[in-house]
Amino acid sequence: MTPAVPLAFLGLVDATCSGFRAYAGRDARIRKHRAAARAALRGLATGAVLLLAPALTAALLLLTAPDQARAYATLAAGGNGYLLPLIPYAAAVLLSLAAYFTLPFRAGTLAMVIGLGPLTLLRPLAVAAACLGAVLGGGGASGLLVGAIAGTAMLCVEPLVHRRWYRQVQ
Repeated sequence: MTPAVPLAFLGLVDATCSGFRAYAGRDARIRKHRAAARAALRGLATGAVLLLAPALTAALLLLTAPDQARAYATLAAGGNGYLLPLIPYAAAVLLSLAAYFTLPFRAGTLAMVIGLGPLTLLRPLAVAAACLGAVLGGGGASGLLVGAIAGTAMLCVEPLVHRRWYRQVQ
């Protein structure tokens, strides 16, 4: 199985969360579900556009490779290696989100503060570990290139959404 589908799914979910984070805490209204959903959709749209960069890079590497089957196998191995460090990170994020949405208000807020807060700060380290996993997983330089472009794209979603739509909100 190609790792592109689960990686794209993780990237789009991360972009959605990044859009929400760009907006979160910037609005004093109590009922802000519609605005939070709009922010998440803005993150999703921004992430979908930015994910075109690693997809186009991988396509270019495949099209210019002398042996396309070998290049595909290398990129697939790199993608699998990239995915491995992200699975525990995504599971921890999912667990924190589940606690936030299912626990009572105070416990849910605590789960957000001790779970999602530090996990957000660890995102660049998770991307670095994923890039290392791409190389060690057999992706070589091409896997590292595509992984680094994908990681950079995902780390840029929140600042871009914030700068585009929420800069004026303090």
